[in-house]
Amino acid sequence: MRKLKSSNYINEQFLFQVCEINSAISMISGRWKSQIVYSISQGNNRFNLLLKELPNISETVLGRQLKELETHAILVKREIPDTVPIGIEYILTNKGKDLVPILESLCDWGKMYAEGKLVSL
Repeated sequence: MRKLKSSNYINEQFLFQVCEINSAISMISGRWKSQIVYSISQGNNRFNLLLKELPNISETVLGRQLKELETHAILVKREIPDTVPIGIEYILTNKGKDLVPILESLCDWGKMYAEGKLVSL
């Protein structure tokens, strides 16, 4: 956790106040968050399904990223009734559902302008 008096924390808070895009990017930053949100939107809504869909992610990192997405109210964790052991599924909130087309647009933009691709003026 960052110290409340550190210049990094103070600068981060300032940027969040002057432009909401900084706050939005902070919520979805992280190597795996966008893929996790997109995978859940495609029906891979259980921990093991996400591990299969994203084979290079560790269980620890997946758990941490899911918890952060839950903290930002992008998804919720729900118990699946009548399962032994108790099954858990991840459901996108309306906030998370609204994020999916934005991620798709960013993906399209990345396909056109990804690092290393020629950009004309």
